[in-house]
Amino acid sequence: MLIGPAGVFTIETKTYSKPAKDKAELTFDGESIQIGLWKPQRNPIIQARAQVGWLSSLLKETTGREYPVHPVIVFPGWFIHATGKPKKPIWVLEPKALPQYLRKQEPKLTKEEISLASFHLSRFIRVEEGRRRIN
Repeated sequence: MLIGPAGVFTIETKTYSKPAKDKAELTFDGESIQIGLWKPQRNPIIQARAQVGWLSSLLKETTGREYPVHPVIVFPGWFIHATGKPKKPIWVLEPKALPQYLRKQEPKLTKEEISLASFHLSRFIRVEEGRRRIN
């Protein structure tokens, strides 16, 4: 996850074995991802949007504020052909493209909002890590 002036971003990383003969390319039509003739069993778009819902709810519950949360799916080492526009915003990228996408975004959060969200999320993570150690 990333938190900054451009908003809050969930980052879902997907790694797939690259083809032995062909180029490492995938197609994103705005709603689904396809690697050659193959579509992943678990739709990464659905997973990324579910993360947004969970994180949005957590931030609202812990801070009392609504934050713009944007889903991002990265495929290290793959070239992404974007052939359509998504109905709901989502970025499907090679990780090296992420900084450029972030730089192009208009600021949505103040320093105070960033600090508040960061504080509550880091507190949530520490509590969850403590629970896992106990179990």
